[in-house]
Amino acid sequence: MARSKRPLLEAPVFDSIDQELKDTVHAWLPRPGGWQTLQFDHGLWEDDYLSALVAWTGAPACVADVSDSSMALVTGLVTDGQRWQAWLNLHNAAALLAEEPEDLDDVSLWLGTPAFDEAVRRKRAELEVDIPADAEGALGWAAAAGIPATAQQSRIEELLRSREPFAEDLFSALLDELGFPQAQAQAPAPAPAQTQGSQPSPEPYETTS
Repeated sequence: MARSKRPLLEAPVFDSIDQELKDTVHAWLPRPGGWQTLQFDHGLWEDDYLSALVAWTGAPACVADVSDSSMALVTGLVTDGQRWQAWLNLHNAAALLAEEPEDLDDVSLWLGTPAFDEAVRRKRAELEVDIPADAEGALGWAAAAGIPATAQQSRIEELLRSREPFAEDLFSALLDELGFPQAQAQAPAPAPAQTQGSQPSPEPYETTS
């Protein structure tokens, strides 16, 4: 997500992506103030895109690296180079990052065992320690983006501890909670004017068999 008066895909950093792949990029509903969110297929986003995007827009930006919709690592960057990170769907992240036994030959035999559950618990406890600092970093990033300081750190921490089926929903909720203007649907095009005495065309209909 970044702010620009121009479409984000026009940023020079995306010139290396051919048009066929650009056509697969999904644009979320824009947020007032020029905030745009693009959803890239796996493998299209590069780590250095974020800093290039901040340089091009002259405004803070962030990216959520989503894994199978089950979790995401959010990275925010401001114009002075400071960044923050936070995991979404912390339990799933802990399961991914849990330390495997050195003598493990088959991961599938370890998953779901009491030993695995304990490893996940320990990793989640480690990640939990970082949540206050992650929330503070997110609030500082939003402030640098010009967002009024109305969000409460406790609410951000609560969201970072929460769990949802889709990490994309948590990412959108995080932006809302930080105070970014909520996404708005585009206004429908006005109906064509009818001249006096003209009759509207009959509504099309469908038949089913």
